[in-house]
Amino acid sequence: MMGGGTSRLAVNAGKCSPRGSGDGAARRGKASAMLTSRTFLKRTRAGAVVKVVREHYLREDIPCGAAACHLCAARPAGAGLEARPGGAGSCLCPGPHYLLPDTNLLLHQTDILEDPVIKNVIVLQTVLQEVRNRSAPVYKRVRDMIANPEKHFYSFTNEHHRETYIEQEQGETSNDRNDRAIRVAVKWYNEHLKEMKNEEKIQVILLTNDRNNKEKALEEGITAYTCEEYIKSLTANPELVDRLACISDEGKEIESGKIFFPEHLPLSKLQQGIKSGIYLQGTYRASRDNYLEATVWVHGDAEENKEIIIQGLKHLNRAVHEDIVAVELLAKDEWVAPSSVVLQDDSQNEDDVENEEEKENILKASVSKNMLRPTGKVVGIIKRNWRPFCGMLSKSQIKEARRHLFTPADRRIPRIRIETRQADTLEGQRIIVAIDGWPRNSRYPNGHFVKNLGNAGDKETETEVLLLEHDVPHQPFSQAVLSFLPKMPWSITEEDMKYRDDLRQLCVCSVDPPGCTDIDDALHCRELENGNVEVGVHIADVSHFIRPGNALDEESAKRGTTVYLCEKRIDMVPELLSSNLCSLRSNVDRLAFSCIWEMNHKAEILKTRFTKSVINSKASLTYAEAQMRIDSAGMNDDVTTSLRRLNKLAKILKKKRIENGALTLSSPEVRFHMDSETHDPIDLQTKELKETNSMVEEFMLLANISVAQKIYNEFSEFALLRKHPAPPPSNYDILVKAAKSKNLEIKTDSAKALAESLDKAESPAFPYLNTLLRILTTRCMMQAVYFCSGMDNDFHHYGLASPIYTHFTSPIRRYADIIVHRLLSVAIGADSTYPELTDKHKLADLCKNLNYRHKMAQYAQRASVAFHTQLFFKTKGVVNEDAYILFVRKNAIVVLIPKYGLEGTVFFEEKDEPKPRLDYNNEVPSLTVEDTTFHVFDKVKVNIMLDASNIQHQKIRMVLVEPKILGKDVSANPTTETSVSNEPEKKKKKLQK
Repeated sequence: MMGGGTSRLAVNAGKCSPRGSGDGAARRGKASAMLTSRTFLKRTRAGAVVKVVREHYLREDIPCGAAACHLCAARPAGAGLEARPGGAGSCLCPGPHYLLPDTNLLLHQTDILEDPVIKNVIVLQTVLQEVRNRSAPVYKRVRDMIANPEKHFYSFTNEHHRETYIEQEQGETSNDRNDRAIRVAVKWYNEHLKEMKNEEKIQVILLTNDRNNKEKALEEGITAYTCEEYIKSLTANPELVDRLACISDEGKEIESGKIFFPEHLPLSKLQQGIKSGIYLQGTYRASRDNYLEATVWVHGDAEENKEIIIQGLKHLNRAVHEDIVAVELLAKDEWVAPSSVVLQDDSQNEDDVENEEEKENILKASVSKNMLRPTGKVVGIIKRNWRPFCGMLSKSQIKEARRHLFTPADRRIPRIRIETRQADTLEGQRIIVAIDGWPRNSRYPNGHFVKNLGNAGDKETETEVLLLEHDVPHQPFSQAVLSFLPKMPWSITEEDMKYRDDLRQLCVCSVDPPGCTDIDDALHCRELENGNVEVGVHIADVSHFIRPGNALDEESAKRGTTVYLCEKRIDMVPELLSSNLCSLRSNVDRLAFSCIWEMNHKAEILKTRFTKSVINSKASLTYAEAQMRIDSAGMNDDVTTSLRRLNKLAKILKKKRIENGALTLSSPEVRFHMDSETHDPIDLQTKELKETNSMVEEFMLLANISVAQKIYNEFSEFALLRKHPAPPPSNYDILVKAAKSKNLEIKTDSAKALAESLDKAESPAFPYLNTLLRILTTRCMMQAVYFCSGMDNDFHHYGLASPIYTHFTSPIRRYADIIVHRLLSVAIGADSTYPELTDKHKLADLCKNLNYRHKMAQYAQRASVAFHTQLFFKTKGVVNEDAYILFVRKNAIVVLIPKYGLEGTVFFEEKDEPKPRLDYNNEVPSLTVEDTTFHVFDKVKVNIMLDASNIQHQKIRMVLVEPKILGKDVSANPTTETSVSNEPEKKKKKLQK
């Protein structure tokens, strides 16, 4: 709290500039500043209270920001406030005016303020500081508005202006003091602007949703409105009303007043409970398949109760996917098993409690005791992780209703109630909605409309949706970022050659997917005079162009990875680097980072060296072209000879890896062939991998392992590494049971035992069985992650059976590789270090973002493939294909169609249809429908077609053709949720281990 002790001293403004004066530009000449002291009481970590006294400068020359002001000699930075503000056509205040919002309005009504209609807004330093302390994302959005010259937002440094700075009074709270500071600034502005020589005086209007603040403002003669009052007064823009955030739940609750949920405990009680062990803190993860079930991943090191199941509406208690929640464990006799039922929230009646209870009873169907898992209930929310959600409006069936339900594209997010007058316009559109709150007596959260993205099903709209939904940064690179690119024409200088080897004479070539422009690796192999061979992996030297800490580096770190969609690439770095200066194209000089081994003909490494280099690739080949050269007896040029040597060594390296226990897994991968004019998919085929795919992969893996060892030896505390944790034994249950049903044994004691048993799991009568087992094994795996060596002690990469691993070979498309390049540069003396590179805590934070971005990129890629698969089947009518069962559920089977890499869930219970007799056996596992039993890996035949009845969630419909179900035609209407199991063909998919 601020004390009352103050000392004042006049000083020359030219000699000392005010701290934190922000946008206030100092007047040239003899403007004076006043020095005052501010006293705070601060509690130390040890609990002691200390008095802190800070100098605080007050000035007279901070400009008001109004373009037409003749009183302020200094001009504001940026566009400032317009000389003749239009007033946006308000019927409450038709004259020219500026708006001045308080803190809560800025925090909660950002969507309104971002609208192009809202201009000429004064943002006080008091308000901006409070927003910064309370919400970093909102603060960034406000700063962006201030920086946008078309918005005419002006940041006024009221805390350093002599006439607007106030001190906290005895007994006054910080909030009350800040509210008073805002009112003082409004009064000052109105007095100040009265003296302008305009024909029509400009008024400053306070916008506040705080009842007390508004009442005091009106008592003091200040014009003040709530946000709703002002927005509704803009009669020319009625659509803005839809964007008002419902910050109070009053008046927005269901009229019935029913209490659906228990009360959330206050944060203080939650923190006490977590400290004492009564409650557990974790991340809430909703189920995609069952809206009445979620899991909470408990934070901390305790292995026990790491994952807690939550079932039923009351126990879910208004938590939303990715919220940080407090959970109370239930007694053991109340524990439940993870549900095998697929349930979707398709109710049209918000008060249909009986329907909810009936569904919850389905979840509690009898299960064996060994299936029970720790179960809990959400008792409070520690941190909301709400974001804007993409989806579609489910228009109310009540005529002229304003209240409608919004259905998010992400099935893990609950439906949201919004009020809008644009329902007719928004129907069939993809829109963005934000959640404002979720009261106890509301089945769904309340929210508001933010933005219309376009027609559902439109290719550009759907691409925008999947990028937004997966939080993929995809805005064009800013001028600040582009300013750090090299000036063209660019060439290699003598300075560049200082710490480099000139390797342009080597026969280097690259091998990539067709159409690849961001070539970040190339290879060479040559015989040495001593009879050994030299093998080189040459990687684009991206870190030469991206220097630590500049805007280009920060943007690349934020993006984390390039995202490859079916028809679009979202680059991590600007195109000048990704497709030109860093791309190792043939017949041009390029800067590289080389890893060079001397090997014998048994592929045993005798020497390893790392060097910055200059190379000139002799050929840029596709996998097919490289394979053709290797196989063609008539080709014996230097490039082909090099490829044959590389291929021979790669086969030996792969054999050794597999003998050491490395896994060879499988996932069905497809490739689209696009129409050259419409860009719609006209063919969909599973990809065929060639020897050359494996050849390149082996040397990339070897380079990554060699670099990992080098940087860890040099920097044991802050090497950026990549690990793949061993899956918990329970992950393999489904695989072991499925194999057992086909009289096969899968051992999972170690990666080596798993690899060997997969190799032996063959069936002459069923050749595809081994591929299915490997696909299922892939599903059992954990996610590989980046980590800092000083923050972890488990380095092992389970899938590669390697004690240490990193990513070095794709710096054009992965930021992790750029950091690894910087570490390696320092290790070999080719570059200097910088503080962040040797700060393990900052490196750990960076790894967290990289892991998140990598995961989101994978999801976005899969979503893109799924969308293009739907486009493909849209014109195909009904397609009949063979399929194999991957999983059985209590009321459905999940099938895989190898030809298309397509996966779908066939339901055997249909709404408004008689239910067939179902018998689910978890131990086998199997599902009996009437008299037909389905096992994992059984072959079935299905008809495939696109079901576009739900525009929001278009899906592939599968009709079971064989075997036929006796006693009931369940195949008449079974629909499916579908996905395509692969990612689109992207640059070096081979390295995503």
